[in-house]
Amino acid sequence: MKTFYDVLQYLKEFGVYIHVGKRLWDIELAALEVDNLYKTDILNAKDYATVKLILSHEHTMEVENPSD
Repeated sequence: MKTFYDVLQYLKEFGVYIHVGKRLWDIELAALEVDNLYKTDILNAKDYATVKLILSHEHTMEVENPSD
């Protein structure tokens, strides 16, 4: 897993489909969903850390250079 797209595909494995309309909102919603999956012990610590790192990077990039 290396990109935001990879994260979205990974979340689909758990029945989580995200498309709000703005990329920034999609990233933020994905972060919330990942937090919830981790809190319910569905995600392990390694996957959680990897996904959060990717989402944090994508969020920073999107704030600096909005695509919408």
